[in-house]
Amino acid sequence: MKIIESQAAVLSNYEVYQHLVDQRERYKLKKRRGPPNLETLLQYLRTQPSPLSQEPSTYTAGCIGQLLERLHPYELSKGEVVTILNLRPASVAALNTVVEDMSERFNDEQQEDMVNIIAQVLGQFDVDEAEQAEQADDVGMDDAPVA
Repeated sequence: MKIIESQAAVLSNYEVYQHLVDQRERYKLKKRRGPPNLETLLQYLRTQPSPLSQEPSTYTAGCIGQLLERLHPYELSKGEVVTILNLRPASVAALNTVVEDMSERFNDEQQEDMVNIIAQVLGQFDVDEAEQAEQADDVGMDDAPVA
């Protein structure tokens, strides 16, 4: 394979996952065995904490374009948008780790709006009952006994 133009496009984890699934189907149709690590890669992309691990998947073919369109007014870089797609930050604090100089570039309302757009377009993780019980059992630092 030859690289014709480096960095011509950046793919999100969802796009890579879809390509690998399509590749696997082509191998099945031709009744050929694919690369031995194909299933490993697919499994890796579908494990926690990846947003692709959620069943049913909230990612669709149109969600990338829709997210780009809705986040366009914020003038985020290509790298920031791809990282948002890959990590699906669910809070302003998580988004702050993705967007460079976020507090200087955006006010609090804009930051909340971006988090809401991400949740609307890409969906949110459902918190399991076991996880809720675990969080309820956790002792905060203020509640811990002083030695």
